[in-house]
Amino acid sequence: MRRSVMADPTLTFLGAAGTVTGSKFLLSIEDKLILVDAGLFQGEKKLRNLNRDKFRVDPARIDSILLTHAHADHSAYLPALVRRGFRGPIWATPPTIGLTEIVLRDSAKLQEQAAEEARDGGWSKHKSPEALYTMADVEDTLPLLRAVDWDTNIDIDGVAWATWTHSAHILGAASIRVEFGNRSVLFSGDVGRHTHPILRDREIPQGADIVLCESTYGDRLHPEPAQPHADLADAICRTVSRGGQVLIPAFAIDRTELVLQALVQLRRDGLIPAVPVAVDGPMSLRALDIYRNTPEELRPGVSVGDFTDLNLLETRERVESKKLNNRTDPMIIISSSGMLEGGRVLYHLRRLLPDPVNTLILTGYQAEGTRGRAIAEGAPAVKINGRYIAVKAEIVRDDEFSVHGDRSDLIDWLKALTPPPEIVFTVHGELKVSTAFASDVRREVGCLAVVPTLGEVISLAPA
Repeated sequence: MRRSVMADPTLTFLGAAGTVTGSKFLLSIEDKLILVDAGLFQGEKKLRNLNRDKFRVDPARIDSILLTHAHADHSAYLPALVRRGFRGPIWATPPTIGLTEIVLRDSAKLQEQAAEEARDGGWSKHKSPEALYTMADVEDTLPLLRAVDWDTNIDIDGVAWATWTHSAHILGAASIRVEFGNRSVLFSGDVGRHTHPILRDREIPQGADIVLCESTYGDRLHPEPAQPHADLADAICRTVSRGGQVLIPAFAIDRTELVLQALVQLRRDGLIPAVPVAVDGPMSLRALDIYRNTPEELRPGVSVGDFTDLNLLETRERVESKKLNNRTDPMIIISSSGMLEGGRVLYHLRRLLPDPVNTLILTGYQAEGTRGRAIAEGAPAVKINGRYIAVKAEIVRDDEFSVHGDRSDLIDWLKALTPPPEIVFTVHGELKVSTAFASDVRREVGCLAVVPTLGEVISLAPA
């Protein structure tokens, strides 16, 4: 790495500031631009519209991109940047590279499909709705992905070193520490809980002068029930007894594996009946394949069978999904997306939601403006492809699946950093949550803590 005089380095918050989604943080170091994460804004329409705004800088000027993990709100804006001229390397851990390919292909497919349906259905206000990017843009993006080793300094454009450390959020997820000159910034990425049910435990990275810490659940504590997933088991038993079906929307990456693990354990314990279990969706199944093929990343004592020993129905092709959607016998269907914003889950939702014999089990965070959030808050109907569908099925929430650290997990993570931070920016949270968490950080960690605003620029130079 070349040695040169630092010239007023800066950090710009281009996403996940006062909101959960759209993680994008732009470092300007000397004459280089380094983007950490490239996520889509999701949820409310006003947020989704930000994906189509002109980017803060010409993407062709960005030298490198560093990815914390593969979730869409951290990676799925990549093809949009490539479409607009980005051609640099995209650095990530090997599992993240494999999962990112799945996420990007699925995202492009859904966007192309949504644009086509909007044109055909006539419910878009645009004369000719277009996808944010296409599969061709994804094909241009994939060759740019570069693998990094865990806990190894990677030279970034001759001006910085970057290090990836396990964060135990999903397979391949990391916190990234960037060091330049005598300054450093730590990007938490999404921080997992102290222990992940399937993956190896999180590790504490080296501390930094400036820390960006996620705050998705920074204002609450996760439940620690005496009987894990008792509500899930009870809901399945009730539904099967009345001849209904259980629909479990699940994020394709990691959440599907965690739901499967819970079902395996509940069945082994005799707490749920042995009805068919289906995973519907090519994205979920390709991600499951990667988990199956990465045993070295599993926690000690966990085997692949612990989340696959169900004689699964794996519906990869659309024709198989249609057959599944025509079944009426009691069964459990797991499908994405987890917030009910797209994917095959919508076809099952449209069929199952109006009938009170069925049950919808929400297993993850539901962002503002999503169908999942509306249903969780008691909406009597939701709109799917231009039509309102009545919500009459039983609605159950199982909040035990979260792999985002809660308030205690995050505070402990920050306290463990050595050296301690000068300042913490609380990001990746709804504004009221990030604000409450920043107050807790000031009181319990003992450093300055601020909620940044979207588009805000800060100097990284020493005070």
